[in-house]
Amino acid sequence: MNKSILIAAAALLFSGASFAGETPSAADAKVYFVNLKDGDTVKSPVTVIFGLSGMGVAPAGTEKENTGHHHLYVDRPPLGEGEDGADEVDYSIPADENHIHFGGGQTETVLDLPPGKHTLQMVLGDKDHIPHDKPVVSDVITITVE
Repeated sequence: MNKSILIAAAALLFSGASFAGETPSAADAKVYFVNLKDGDTVKSPVTVIFGLSGMGVAPAGTEKENTGHHHLYVDRPPLGEGEDGADEVDYSIPADENHIHFGGGQTETVLDLPPGKHTLQMVLGDKDHIPHDKPVVSDVITITVE
């Protein structure tokens, strides 16, 4: 076998790279916004309360059946329609201003959003920040910040 292929495979194996969708979700699992709905007009800072049914919340790194932790997508396309398309459900969710992680098991946050329209979507991640096998995602909502 080609030595460079073996080196690349070993590097990938030991890099901690996470590939997806191996953690199953519960069939009836749902994430949703408790205090916001599509079309709401709000003032900043915006409190966002996360709802989850059919599964439990556990901090990142916790390997327990039917659990996960929240991620909030802000001002980006819905899961599966982002820059990497459908492949993005196969990899660890990035951490940046458009992908906010709640790996401590938090169930709410306060966002300081500028005036204007903003989209929000919740995505449940497994212990490695990867969407479950059948991703658990909310509808995308649009809010207007005054």
